[in-house]
Amino acid sequence: MDDVSSSREILECRPPGHDGRYVAVFNLALGLRQRYKKEEKIDDLNEAITLYRDSLELRPVENEEGDRSDSLQNLAVCLWLRYRKLGAVDDLEEVITIEREALALRPPGHPDRDASLSNFGVSLKERFEKQAEVCDLEEAIQLFRAALELRPPGDQERSSTLRELIGCLSSRYESQGLVADLEELVTLRRAQLELYPRGRSDHVASLHDLACDLRRRYAKTAEMSDLEESIELHRTALELRPPGHRDRSPTLDELTLCLSTRYDKLGMVADLEEAIGLGRETLKLLPQGHGESLHNLACNLRKRFVKQTAMQDLEEAIELLHAALELRPIGHPDRSSSLSELAFCLSHRHDKHRVAEDLEEAITLGREALELCPLEHPNHGMCLRNLGRILRKSSVQTAAIRDLEESIELLRRALELHPIGHPDRFSSLYELALCLSLRHDKHGVADGLEEAILLGRQALKLCPSRHPDRGVILHSLACDLWKKFQYPHQTAAVVIPTSRADLASSLFQFSQHFWDQFQKEVRVTDLDNAVCLAEYALELRLPPEDDSVTAWVQRLAKGANSDELVMLGRVVDNLHNLANYHRARFTAQHAIIDLNEAITLYRYTLQTRPAGHPNRASSLHDLAQCLADRFREQPAAADLNDAIALEQEALQLLVHEEPEYEVSQRCLAACLQMKFNSQTVMTSSDASGVTHLDIEQVIRNTAFEILRTMPTRLLYTPTGILCNRDEQVSHFMKSGRYKRLVSQCKTYDRRQQMDRIHADISRHFQYVTLSHRWGEGEPSLRDIEGHTIYDMSIVGGFGKLQAFCRVALEWNYLWAWSDTCCIDKHSSAEVQETIGSMFAWYRQSALTIVYLSDVADTASLGSSEWFGRGWTLQELLAPRSLIFYTENWSLYKNSPSSNHKTDVTVLAELERETRIDRRFLTSFSPGLDDARSRLQWASLRRTTRPEDIAYSLFGIFNIHLPVMYGESAENALSRLLAEIVSQSGDISVLDWVGEPSPFHSCFPAHITSYQILLLPPSQPDAEEQCSAINQQPTSFQVLRELCGSLATSYLPYSLGRSLLPSSIAHRVLPVHTRTPASYASSEVYDFHSLARVPPARFFNRLLVLPCIAYHVTSIQLEGEDPSIPNCMYSIQASGLMPFEIALPTKLEDLTRPQAILHLVRPWHSKLLGPSANLDAVTDQQILSALGTPFNVLLLTQLPHNEHKRIASSTLITARPVNRASVLNSKIRIFNVV
Repeated sequence: MDDVSSSREILECRPPGHDGRYVAVFNLALGLRQRYKKEEKIDDLNEAITLYRDSLELRPVENEEGDRSDSLQNLAVCLWLRYRKLGAVDDLEEVITIEREALALRPPGHPDRDASLSNFGVSLKERFEKQAEVCDLEEAIQLFRAALELRPPGDQERSSTLRELIGCLSSRYESQGLVADLEELVTLRRAQLELYPRGRSDHVASLHDLACDLRRRYAKTAEMSDLEESIELHRTALELRPPGHRDRSPTLDELTLCLSTRYDKLGMVADLEEAIGLGRETLKLLPQGHGESLHNLACNLRKRFVKQTAMQDLEEAIELLHAALELRPIGHPDRSSSLSELAFCLSHRHDKHRVAEDLEEAITLGREALELCPLEHPNHGMCLRNLGRILRKSSVQTAAIRDLEESIELLRRALELHPIGHPDRFSSLYELALCLSLRHDKHGVADGLEEAILLGRQALKLCPSRHPDRGVILHSLACDLWKKFQYPHQTAAVVIPTSRADLASSLFQFSQHFWDQFQKEVRVTDLDNAVCLAEYALELRLPPEDDSVTAWVQRLAKGANSDELVMLGRVVDNLHNLANYHRARFTAQHAIIDLNEAITLYRYTLQTRPAGHPNRASSLHDLAQCLADRFREQPAAADLNDAIALEQEALQLLVHEEPEYEVSQRCLAACLQMKFNSQTVMTSSDASGVTHLDIEQVIRNTAFEILRTMPTRLLYTPTGILCNRDEQVSHFMKSGRYKRLVSQCKTYDRRQQMDRIHADISRHFQYVTLSHRWGEGEPSLRDIEGHTIYDMSIVGGFGKLQAFCRVALEWNYLWAWSDTCCIDKHSSAEVQETIGSMFAWYRQSALTIVYLSDVADTASLGSSEWFGRGWTLQELLAPRSLIFYTENWSLYKNSPSSNHKTDVTVLAELERETRIDRRFLTSFSPGLDDARSRLQWASLRRTTRPEDIAYSLFGIFNIHLPVMYGESAENALSRLLAEIVSQSGDISVLDWVGEPSPFHSCFPAHITSYQILLLPPSQPDAEEQCSAINQQPTSFQVLRELCGSLATSYLPYSLGRSLLPSSIAHRVLPVHTRTPASYASSEVYDFHSLARVPPARFFNRLLVLPCIAYHVTSIQLEGEDPSIPNCMYSIQASGLMPFEIALPTKLEDLTRPQAILHLVRPWHSKLLGPSANLDAVTDQQILSALGTPFNVLLLTQLPHNEHKRIASSTLITARPVNRASVLNSKIRIFNVV
């Protein structure tokens, strides 16, 4: 007998009026519902609904057992199931009514209230999706928020509630576009991601969704950090969705969109190239075609055409858009965007080939697109702008005023739809300015030019430095300004300059004209025009490779070729005049911003006029005058002292009889008088000596300034209370030290006051840091906030924290910092800031206490796990003072020293255990020097979270990168290595043996690959080989110290062996026989052109690597022996002695058929010595440095002239054939992926 039959019999035994009838009815309904879930018989469900209605009649009001609310909830579930089965809207309506009543019967505090909130929210969300009633969506959001509060982290139902709330907020954002919803979505997505750790099936989908919302938030707020994080998350998701994964194409699509968006913002061509590559990969995954992917790829190809003018890109874009339109027939919601984009491309093709049919078709398509996008359509403004652009081009060709007038009307309407803050506003402004300027040129409409200039200036303000469209907008604006100011001064027709340089010269001349006018008539409008024109002229002269005037001037000042020297003179004139204009405007209007700008420009001018320059004295004087003026406005001793020093230097350069000497002398005397007057006021104004200095406010400001570089929270050791910065300053302001400081300041002058204030506050806020191995029960910020730690339990990490604070107090320090409880680990921003600042915090600390919980009083340091942890490496290197304590909080070896880094015995032990030279232990400098050594130090260490091994090195290398918990350790390490190469060109980080990273073939998957490589024993003939090449002895150790292991000579060891017996069959791998002579000349450098060899650099996962290249001419597999795990190969390469290597994998499995292989020695100028003159390298230097055995990388060529490192699990050592082979070596640039 099944449960339903049994329940029926029980019900029959409990007639109406029986005390147990409610339970019997309820149980039978429950049994029927469960059977329905198994067998899906609708009769069972209908009967269950009837029975639950009966049960409600038996419980008209709620009782203590909650019978009525339970029956309501179960009836709602059954009605919901029937709704899902049959789709009857009446059932859904009743579900909502019942769940509202059930929720009222489960007030706050009821154990099942969260379930009622969630279920009710699901029903309202369903009704919203059917009927689009916004009130349902709003109520559902409130219900899910309330349910989420009742389901904290750890609750098994939290993830489902998060998912439902995210769905509702996404719907509301799509309909209303509220940024607040997007902000909440991002927060919830992050919380959802924490619930789905790496390895769970939902992890990659959560990564993808978070990245999409970050990209959408960027579209609203233009916050670049959102776009950057979105790109990194999509890259991580893409790694987890390898080729063949069913969801790879959506991630490819989104990453393509992000990269294309970043290109639109920053103009980095590498982003556009990658977007095009990803777009092609997406299309391969969609053989039947996909309208959106076709459209996106076409857009990116069109952008590349605009950048590089390659017609094949434009032709392909047009072909793709035709295909996209076939997949977006009439009625498709996205047809208008493809029509508009195709019209845009045809317009470009017309510009190139002047085929009238292209322009006519573009106009027709533009009009069709506009018809499909009515006023309320989000693309209406874009269609207006694009059609207006095409009609403007048509008016140029046909000289038809009607096309131009229509274009202006369309663009004005587009501008109304693109208000301030809209991402497309700048392009609408620019296009309208072009039309108005054209109308002025062709039809003589005078007021059009003024409006064109006004709109052009507005458009330029919306395009910051490095924006891909800033250059064309500036050029167009410059042309309009030229028209405005040139025509009134010309009697005959003149031609507008076409080059940027000629335009710059013209605008500069105009600025001088307005300057002359200002000096005659003192009209501020003339001065404003002079400033504006000079600024535009300066920017027009800015080369593409320099993104600011600062970078440009510094580069020119360091070293300029003959062409740049001519440019330098024009730049200096431009800078000097612009500085004069700003200074004059400051004199007229007293705006300090003009004075600051003048000072900056005069400093630039001074950089370009070094000692010996005939105009240096005048530049010194001009800058001194501005600094003196700023001192008069905002008294700062540094400005006045600088002004005095500059005038003194100017006087040394001038001749006594010259009038400039007298002027400079008078100005110097005035500055000295100001300095005397300021000191007199400070010391004699009144008894307090502080008339111009509010001591309390200055002390407070200085305290906050000093604390700004310290940890946000510190433990106050006398009380054991955690204090934020406000509380820290408050402690000081209440201390005896503060009262004494205020009293002493009354007797000091201003400078003495500031020195004393800074010294006293710095001494007061000296702090101690804790370095330790994390254990069980470490206290968090939430655990100790608002509590006195000395009153808390001593269990686990609490006891350690108490002991640490007590010891810090014994050392006479008031403040202490621990990484367990002084950081809000729930704040990703604070975690990011902490990781970026931790090295500096340990370096700034007065003392670091290292607690070795696993070292007894009599044991040695080396037995502690502390030496094997990743984060403790920077905690060892950063502090200047460091003390070790053992498990019982006793000083290690009872050393009397206050700094174990100065204790000879302890220091020797540290050097032995860490394998780090004592010079680094005692005076380590963060940075990129000795990069390979620093990676070796970390290679034997481990972290709890794998990605932390890379993050723990950020401070050691003084590198700032985003911290993205959840990414793979390989990705984190590779991002670090890529930044090292990008900033330094250091090739030593490529010296490793092991498994390659999926991020890049030249980076290791694990940091353990950097463990120290032992110097192998010499083979009998190795010394003879070296001697034959070079009679001079070479120090391997010196080269290793100069540039890492790749510069070092390693002799072949167990990886090579003698040839196998000839009875074993030899197989020759197919190797492409292209010779080094066939390399393009632009890729090859000899030893007479070393100064031109660019350093290694890394961008967008492409390593541009200069190498001494040896073309592989023959590879033979010497035989396969099942008893030997490796495959032995005999290799011959041009310029190298034949050699053997043992590989764990067949080369055939690592390369493409007929692949070109190269053995390469990465190049860095340090290979020749730390101070070699690259312009005069001798043969002896080359032989001495490069004539010995060395390590090589094996590269295989890929399509598109890219290469990939293979066989990285084996150390490959090669030797040159002879002296000639060394001297004839060539350096080639390889693009390695």
